[in-house]
Amino acid sequence: MLIVSGDALIDFVPTRNADGREAVMPAVGGSCLNVAIGMARLGAPTGFVGGISTDLFGRMIADHATASHVELGLATRSDHQTTLAFVRIVAGESHYAFYDAETATRNWTYRRGSIPFDTVEVLHVGSTTLVNDPGAAETKALIADARMSSTISFDPNCRPNLVKDKPAYLARMAEFAHSADLIKMSDVDFAYLFGDEPYQQRASTLLGQGTSLVVITRGNNGAIAWHAGAGQIEVTAPKVAVADTIGAGDSFQAALLFALHKQGRLARQQLKVINADELRRALSFAANCAGLTCTRPGADPPWSHEITWSP
Repeated sequence: MLIVSGDALIDFVPTRNADGREAVMPAVGGSCLNVAIGMARLGAPTGFVGGISTDLFGRMIADHATASHVELGLATRSDHQTTLAFVRIVAGESHYAFYDAETATRNWTYRRGSIPFDTVEVLHVGSTTLVNDPGAAETKALIADARMSSTISFDPNCRPNLVKDKPAYLARMAEFAHSADLIKMSDVDFAYLFGDEPYQQRASTLLGQGTSLVVITRGNNGAIAWHAGAGQIEVTAPKVAVADTIGAGDSFQAALLFALHKQGRLARQQLKVINADELRRALSFAANCAGLTCTRPGADPPWSHEITWSP
């Protein structure tokens, strides 16, 4: 199984009403839940680990995840309210306002021994759950148990407006990166974390500390990856009519993990020996899935019948 741990929330995405005025539409989201949904829709056996409310919005999240074939047996249901995120598109980029105090995601705790990690191929973590101390601590405990047998995937998916102490946050992100086998981040995340440092320089540092694969997505400019054996690989982004970019990075992440899974290269030792052709195919598939997601509003990753994986 492929599992994801982290945030599950409701995005209020921008739209227009019949009079042409600005309005918002609720849509199930959360970076980590989006990744789980993306993998499950493509056909991978996928589970979600995290807090989901029993309130109205929480029921929307659970119904949406179940309809996308995500296994929720490892999730924790509670009567804490659901995290809400209001989205505005500014210069083509999604900007978020979060309402996340005392929510089901914030109050999630990892139940030691509840996950049979010998059956888990990959654990993916990241995003808003890692901003607060309790969420980060619970995720570290989860990784400590998973790391013996499962590949660790990490996407910081930074949300600067939630960060109160940037130096502490940067140190925390570095700690999570140090435990990861696969790291994916957007160019915007990279700039927030590393400023003007050249991509290749930081990738070399991450590979040197034990990470097998580093990927940076760059919107319309495609994606670039570094691997100790396969070298540097660059793929282009498909040209599409963009509705919005919400969930595009999560769709890329989901499709990349799915493609590696289908290639038999997701397990830690197999990821270390992936070749350049295999990696290029996986990255191209991920870019195409992200592009398709951009053609429709909200985080709505593709299904297997909409885009075909070709090994």
